[in-house]
Amino acid sequence: MTPILIKALPVIHFSLGLLLAGWSLAFLMRIVLTWYPQIELRNGFWILFYLPTEIFLSITRKFIAPIGGVDITPVIWFGLITLARELLVGPQGILSQILMQVLSNK
Repeated sequence: MTPILIKALPVIHFSLGLLLAGWSLAFLMRIVLTWYPQIELRNGFWILFYLPTEIFLSITRKFIAPIGGVDITPVIWFGLITLARELLVGPQGILSQILMQVLSNK
């Protein structure tokens, strides 16, 4: 690995973990908000959860129709992001293992 990448690896690991955790939280909130269809997501505080998730949900809704009137696309994205987080920055994740390897070689 290049020395620049080695120095940047802790920052990349932390930033990616934080981004994926925030995204997971946003999709989790979208799951909860599907229980309250009367809430207007484009107004007020809820826009914080609407903006980062709606682009992915709208694309996914073209392929996956609601089941029994329930939109399951936030559940799908929550699962995918949680899986990606575990595979990349989880305790046994790829970046975590590389970071531990680099730190142990110092």
